[in-house]
Amino acid sequence: MRQRTGVAAAGVVVLAWGEWLNRRWSRTLVGDNGGDTEAVVVLGYRNPRARANFINRWRVRAGIRSITADRAHSTRVIFSGGTTSGGASEARLMADYARSVLEFGGTVLLEEESATTWENITNVIPLLEDVDRIKIVSQPAHALKARAYLQRQRPDLAKRLVRADDYRPGEWLIVKPLLGLYGLWKLRGLKADGRRATLS
Repeated sequence: MRQRTGVAAAGVVVLAWGEWLNRRWSRTLVGDNGGDTEAVVVLGYRNPRARANFINRWRVRAGIRSITADRAHSTRVIFSGGTTSGGASEARLMADYARSVLEFGGTVLLEEESATTWENITNVIPLLEDVDRIKIVSQPAHALKARAYLQRQRPDLAKRLVRADDYRPGEWLIVKPLLGLYGLWKLRGLKADGRRATLS
């Protein structure tokens, strides 16, 4: 009985750690910038098939729900991701899913050349110059990495970063500890000053 209780308690601790870490990442390197216009940048995930895969579909949904309700008319959604298999780009597959399945009718822009997260940020910068608020959508660790890259490439634009709705309590609950471990590994190369948190 004690062994089962111990295992259950350890499981709860692991799940709580995954929640805490992903929540923390979603609130790092963001502010509370105002303004009327915003851009939601949705980062693609490798997609060798002709339809958006599970991860890209989730990222599209997180991107759409990240649109501030009273700014819907002035928000552009930018899908970013190049071709990984010689077919349609990640960006185009995500845009197709947003329009045909989610029936999203807002402003959509495509960035179809990127093969890495660094390139995602480099290539969307021209599409961000004239907006007041910037949201980057992906799994929290990946989105944080992209925000850190924007801070390195264009500190002036990084000041316009605000929270996206890509973290919700309980969502991806079982896999959040794994996402946490993977995120720690992927973020290991960022300098400490590139991960300084601004909590909202």
